[in-house]
Amino acid sequence: MSVKWLFTSAFGLELAGWFSLAAELPVWQAFTAFAMSHSSASLCLTAGLWQLLPKQYKTPMPWSPLFILSLALFIPGLGILGVVLAVFPALYLPRRKLAQVWAATPIPELPFKPSAPDTRQGMSTGGLHDVLRHAINPNKRLSAILSTRRMASREAIPILKLALKDPVDDVRLLAYSMLDAQETAINLKIKTTLGLLGVAKPEQQPALHASLAQNYWELGYLGLAQGSVLDHVLGSAREHIEQAIRLRDDPADQFLLGRICLQQGLHEQARSAFQRAANEGFDIGQLAPYLAEVAFLQRDFAAVAPALQLLPAEDRQRLPFSPLTRYWQC
Repeated sequence: MSVKWLFTSAFGLELAGWFSLAAELPVWQAFTAFAMSHSSASLCLTAGLWQLLPKQYKTPMPWSPLFILSLALFIPGLGILGVVLAVFPALYLPRRKLAQVWAATPIPELPFKPSAPDTRQGMSTGGLHDVLRHAINPNKRLSAILSTRRMASREAIPILKLALKDPVDDVRLLAYSMLDAQETAINLKIKTTLGLLGVAKPEQQPALHASLAQNYWELGYLGLAQGSVLDHVLGSAREHIEQAIRLRDDPADQFLLGRICLQQGLHEQARSAFQRAANEGFDIGQLAPYLAEVAFLQRDFAAVAPALQLLPAEDRQRLPFSPLTRYWQC
């Protein structure tokens, strides 16, 4: 049956159903006649309309025709009229295609050389201190803390300690977690080395004592220990390095002992340790700044300049030694 006859039948059957309601028939006969006519009209309308739908709207089966049938069947009269008024204008009066809303543009040429980096965005310690003190945006302060991961621990830890005073919780927590990670790593090394020391052979003990001294010293040197804890870690570092010195001859052990004594304020012991390290062949260029510092702290000012003269010539020309050497040689 053609689409035209299906639509004609649908409207005819729908009108017949309404006329049956108006006729002087018993209620059950009138309702039965209306229901049969309306159902048949809905089926004819659905069959004809489904054939006119675009291909993409005919599927999925059977939900597409059932949707049209339910609209027409369960809303007597108005359902069929509503389906016709909704679908036919869309089929015969489609909306015009919109004008193209984008325009193709050619790919721009890349520069023939990379742009010069902005030297004002350096990662200097002073710059990060200023960011933590004065930056209003917390994200900038968080970025400053994350930047310390590319810095030496000795320079990063004072910045992280400053961040612990930040008013924003996220900034304080990030700084605390980074400080705690460094301290935990060193403490884990100490715990592991102490465990190894308990079962080590005699020839392995000197290296383990020196490793323990280095780790304890690092806790104090990096500023991770303060007050009585600092005194304890320095005392433990000195105890282990002295034990290593008794078991082996290594100028690096004397050098570390001198630095520990210098940190403890034992200037004469520090000078003796540095002299022994020099006599045992330790690099005099590394010892020179500490010998000068000990001489200055002991007020032996005449020995400061000779100690600085032991620095290599190129080191005396760069910071932080260049102003020192100029001052003490005037």
